[in-house]
Amino acid sequence: MPVAVITGASKGLGRALASALAQQGWDLVLGARTGSVLEESARRIGAAQGTRVVAVVGDVTDAGHRKELLATARELGGLDLLVSNASALGAEPLVRLDALPLEGLRAALETNVVAALGLVQEALPMLRASGAGTVIAVSSDAAAEAYETWGGYGASKAALDHLAAVLAVEEPELRVWTVDPGDMQTDLYAAAVPGDDDPRPAPETVVPGFLRLLEQRPVSGRYAAPSLLDAR
Repeated sequence: MPVAVITGASKGLGRALASALAQQGWDLVLGARTGSVLEESARRIGAAQGTRVVAVVGDVTDAGHRKELLATARELGGLDLLVSNASALGAEPLVRLDALPLEGLRAALETNVVAALGLVQEALPMLRASGAGTVIAVSSDAAAEAYETWGGYGASKAALDHLAAVLAVEEPELRVWTVDPGDMQTDLYAAAVPGDDDPRPAPETVVPGFLRLLEQRPVSGRYAAPSLLDAR
């Protein structure tokens, strides 16, 4: 069975993508900081789909946690897909740049960029050995558009986008996609903009766009999940 590692997988988009991949027969290594929630999500996904789903609790900024994620994937048979979904906002709620704590910006960069690259570096030998090695970096429209208060988070996602683009050039045998999932109703958004009650799609609604990428394996690049859905 193919094996995927997904960070930020205890809830939201990470959990929704994990559930969909398990339905397709993938074995999964799921990482997140919230142990009880992650372990319950892994248990439910594995029980429902009959695949191997292993929870590895920890912070993706911790090198030891990253090594444990990949060691677990190796025990399951290797690694075919790495999904960097764990994200930090830099400030909760979001604030303008003139009020953004520099420590918050550093935290966002550490989680969204440095840790993502560290995980890729550790994973490359297994991804290269796979017949279909793939990296998905979950991005944001804030990486490409200037939204008030989204500067720190958007800058970190823009940096992630560029790292992924360079990785695609350096590793032409892999597929490297950055994916903007669009607006979603998630805890991350609620923390970013508390009190915004406008309806937003559930994460499950954009997962078919990710599955379309995995099915069709287009060239490496940046994709928007809603556009992938429209193209079906």
